[in-house]
Amino acid sequence: MLRFIGVVESVKEELSRVRIFDEFAAGLQGLDTFSHLIILYWFHRREDEESRRVLKVTPRRHPGAPEVGVFASRSPSRPNPIGFAVTERVKREGTILWVKGLDAVEGSPILDIKPYLPRADAFPEAVVPEWTLRGPKT
Repeated sequence: MLRFIGVVESVKEELSRVRIFDEFAAGLQGLDTFSHLIILYWFHRREDEESRRVLKVTPRRHPGAPEVGVFASRSPSRPNPIGFAVTERVKREGTILWVKGLDAVEGSPILDIKPYLPRADAFPEAVVPEWTLRGPKT
């Protein structure tokens, strides 16, 4: 069973405030030594059955993108509405994290946080369809 560890409290332009619940505070030890974090969150506005049954989408943020299976997209409509963002850690104040690059909305539950490790998480040789090169990075 999933346990939410925190919540997105505010999103102001590029800067987001994430509150980690007190019971998980000890898990933040050492996080300050990483400049970037991977944040997994729940698309709480896509929990309805209709959104969770979507299996084909046309990526809206990529002009000219073809229809693809949901697993070949970053659509929030999916069987398990889990969001993923690589963020820049700006600062930490106790159980509050300030990050840049989180594309979640206020109220989004946080599932997990992991440090971004360039050696393990970056693959410059990765091959992607041409349509993914148009539009935003997310």
